[in-house]
Amino acid sequence: MTSSPLGDYLRGRRDRLMPEALGLPVHGRRRVAGLRREEVAMLTGVSVDYYVRLEQGRETSPSPQVLDSLGEVLRLDDDGRQHLYRLAGLSPRPVPPAPVEEADDALLELMLSWIGSPALVFGRAFDVLATNPLAEALFAGFPFSRNLTRATFLDPRARTFYPDWHLVAENTVAGLRLADGLMPGDPRIRGVVDELRVKSPDFVAMWERNDARGKRLDVKRFRHPEVGSLELRVHAFDVRGSTGQQLVVYHAPAGSPSAEGLALLGTLAATRGIG
Repeated sequence: MTSSPLGDYLRGRRDRLMPEALGLPVHGRRRVAGLRREEVAMLTGVSVDYYVRLEQGRETSPSPQVLDSLGEVLRLDDDGRQHLYRLAGLSPRPVPPAPVEEADDALLELMLSWIGSPALVFGRAFDVLATNPLAEALFAGFPFSRNLTRATFLDPRARTFYPDWHLVAENTVAGLRLADGLMPGDPRIRGVVDELRVKSPDFVAMWERNDARGKRLDVKRFRHPEVGSLELRVHAFDVRGSTGQQLVVYHAPAGSPSAEGLALLGTLAATRGIG
């Protein structure tokens, strides 16, 4: 019997999935530990012969639709689904994000423990979904309307708040363009883009360059109205299980003037009860 990495993966996942988990009736003694090939084929919507050829490595070009169905039937998580696509020589199709974006409660709890580092969770169009108190204090001098893309281009204070406004704006647009490509037709992204195409010539010029990339600024400069200049390192992470969301954490080296500025900002935030 021939095989392939794809076939081995399918067979391994099938062996580990019990029929009861899929609501299948179980009668008498079964010769296999998990699902039968016939059961996977039926639930996937392909013929038994086709599925057998997949497992045996004689069929090497399944369609994205078949892979999506297999991922659902075999109860694959995002990592498993991406692995399945790679084994089939395809790139996984993006998972549609939830209509209403929310930050995970456990992530928010973690952010609240970072008392010395501003942290925010951004949605796919750079909506601010969650912050810790120090991030609220950092951006208090620049009310970002809970959407950083809109504020960067529509709030006149942005050009003072960001000494390197042009670089910040370019990176914001490139990130939005990347998200638009990963989630084409997403209504929230399109809503922000359509608004800014009407209201901001600067946005139009940058959007039409078609630059698409993730965050590139390793260091970002701020000019805060209360604590003055801050130069903070930027750390950006994709939020697992939440398509399009990013956790962004700002940090200043210990003993630096910016670290002292953040400490003062934290004291001011605590005095005012921010967060």
